Amino acid sequence: MITFDQASALIAGVAKPLGRERVTLGDAHGRVLAAPVIARLDSPERDCSAMDGYAVRESDVAVLPARLRLAGSASPGREYSGALDPGDAVRVFTGAFVPPGTERVIVQELASPDGDHVVFDAPHGASRHIRRQASDFRRGDRLLVAGALLGPRALVAAAAADIAEVEAWRRPIVAIASTGDELVDPGQALDRCGAIPESISLGVAALARGWQARIGVRCRLADDLDAMQAAALELVEGSDLVVVTGGASVGERDHAKAMFDPFGLELIFSTVAIKPGKPAWLGRVRGTLVLGLPGNPTSAMVVARLFLAPLLAGLGGREPDCALAWRSGTLAAPLSACGDRETFVRAVFRHGEVLSLENQESSAQKSLAEAELLVRRHAGAPGAAAGDEVEIIDF
Repeated sequence: MITFDQASALIAGVAKPLGRERVTLGDAHGRVLAAPVIARLDSPERDCSAMDGYAVRESDVAVLPARLRLAGSASPGREYSGALDPGDAVRVFTGAFVPPGTERVIVQELASPDGDHVVFDAPHGASRHIRRQASDFRRGDRLLVAGALLGPRALVAAAAADIAEVEAWRRPIVAIASTGDELVDPGQALDRCGAIPESISLGVAALARGWQARIGVRCRLADDLDAMQAAALELVEGSDLVVVTGGASVGERDHAKAMFDPFGLELIFSTVAIKPGKPAWLGRVRGTLVLGLPGNPTSAMVVARLFLAPLLAGLGGREPDCALAWRSGTLAAPLSACGDRETFVRAVFRHGEVLSLENQESSAQKSLAEAELLVRRHAGAPGAAAGDEVEIIDF
């Protein structure tokens, strides 16, 4: 049995980016760049107005009041032809190219149109309200580095570079298999004695999608080794990662590992000294990673947060550690001493402090819905008092 840190290190060692692919910007949200984004043009392309107002020469408004001839107008995408002559003003709108010779834009609130002239009689201040060519970035500038996550703001910058596609790391394809004779689809348990609604695969799939995975096969398997082995190859083929829930202990009907044995299962680790989640395991079958989760819902989701999220981050082109951004939080109430396994306590925020949930059972699902945080308690840690600092992560 290995420690949590050892398991995390093994995950980081195998969670390597998959192949690259071209992706349109419209489909690139949440993807990770495999190559930098380089600007194809200057921004702005030419000097342009930062305000709605009038383009003028400085000498023409040095003495107020000033009355200038209104020579024309310019708006974004429709420029004024020619240069700005002395004694003239050009009506401009925000983002419009200012004509050559413009030294200042006076905002429209300080101007008084007068037929084919415009009058300026109020001080216009120091700001010139002109965005200079390439003041944001120049053609050839690197706007986004390889490895950047394409969130909403990064997509704006990528589009501003005048590119239609980016080179991104491929999204991992995840297959999910739930095992157990007792499991039925939600909505059917009431009609069958001893049946339990299968819930874990829904949470695992949602978590995987949150880390930009694509869900391939999702199935439910009875505790029949022959049938499970028959399904194993389909799960592995066409997937980058298979997640199996349940069947991870040592009972006579726990076949989660054995179902892959005929296809050359290579274990990376088996059992981890954590609570909940001790039966968690990771292996590889024909180049496809296989993660085994416990069958209890809370245990499964804790392990998925701690192990599946880093796996998907790494496979998708990010650093696996980005999924384990531990930070400090202040306890609102005491925590008891930790046993011989590293423990992850489910907790919530209350008035800016960390409060552990009362029900910490591995099978609990009501409190699972309430949990917002995991509190990391190292093996053998003494009791912690209200006000103490603890390590936390978003759950």
